[in-house]
Amino acid sequence: MLTGAAAMGALLAASTGLQTAVANGDTRTISLHHSHTNEDITITFKRNGQYDAEALKKLNWFLRDWRREEPIAMAPELFDTVWEVYRYAGATAPIVVVSAYRSPATNSMLRSRSRGVAKHSQHMLGKAMDFYIPGVPTSKLREVGLRLQRGGVGFYPTANTPFVHIDVGSVRMWPRMSRDQLARVFPDGKTVHIPADGHPMPGFELALAELQRNGKVNPSRYLLATNPGATQVDDNGRIIPSTRSPNFLAKLFGFGGDEGDEAEAATPAPAAPRRRRPVPTAIAQAPAPAQQAPV
Repeated sequence: MLTGAAAMGALLAASTGLQTAVANGDTRTISLHHSHTNEDITITFKRNGQYDAEALKKLNWFLRDWRREEPIAMAPELFDTVWEVYRYAGATAPIVVVSAYRSPATNSMLRSRSRGVAKHSQHMLGKAMDFYIPGVPTSKLREVGLRLQRGGVGFYPTANTPFVHIDVGSVRMWPRMSRDQLARVFPDGKTVHIPADGHPMPGFELALAELQRNGKVNPSRYLLATNPGATQVDDNGRIIPSTRSPNFLAKLFGFGGDEGDEAEAATPAPAAPRRRRPVPTAIAQAPAPAQQAPV
C-alpha cells in the first residue's frame, strides 16, 4: 500500500486521469440500493462524457423524498463525485443510500428530532447523499471524499449503520480531524480543510487558489480567512469590521452548522413490503486507473 506523499501522488494522478477521461468522453454507470424504499437501480448516467437526461430523471425519482414521494432535479455533479469515491475506494458492492433529497417539510421534521440536521441542508437542494458501501470502512469513504475536495464530507461512525455524507456545496468537513490526522490525508498540507485546532494547513493558500479557479470558493471569503477580526465582506470585497467574535472558518466553509441525517439513519421508518430486484455485486464502469488511491 502506498503511504504519505506517494499516496497523495497516486490520488492526484488518478484524478488527472478521470478529468482526461471526461474530456475525451467517458461512460459512467452507478448501482444504488435505497435503504428505505428497498429499491435498486443500476444505470448509466453519463455516456461519452455527456449526462444522459433520461437516466438523470430516473435517478431523480429513485433519490426522491420517500416520505412524501417528491423528487427534485438532483445535481448531476453529485453523481460524478459519488462515482469517483466509489472507484477510489475500490468498492465492489452497490452503494446503499440512507438519504438523498429531502423536501423542506421533511427537513423541518427531522430538525425537530435531531440537532444533527442543518436548517439550510444541501439535501434540500438535491446536492447531497448519505450512504455506505458494504465491505468498505466508512473512514475510508470519508478520507477519499476529503481528498477530492469537491464539497462537504460528513462522518457518522456511531449511527446504527455508520455512513458518510457527501455533497457538492462548499468544501468543508465535520467533525474536524486533528492536525495529525489531516496531515496523514494530505501529507503536503495542500488542503482547505481546517483541522480541529482551527489553524489552516501549510498548503492552505495554494489549495484555496485552485478551488477559486474551479469556482468552488467565493474569492471574497478568502478575506475572512486571512482577517479573523472580520465577520462580513461586502459586494466589492471590502471587509466590514465587527466587535463580535467570529467563527471565520465556519463562515468560509459552512452554512451555519454541520449537515447531517443521523436521526433518519438511526431510526429508519418501516417501508411497505416490495418485490426486491437482484442487487448487482459490482458497478459497471469505465476502465479503472492503473492505481487505486489508498486511504
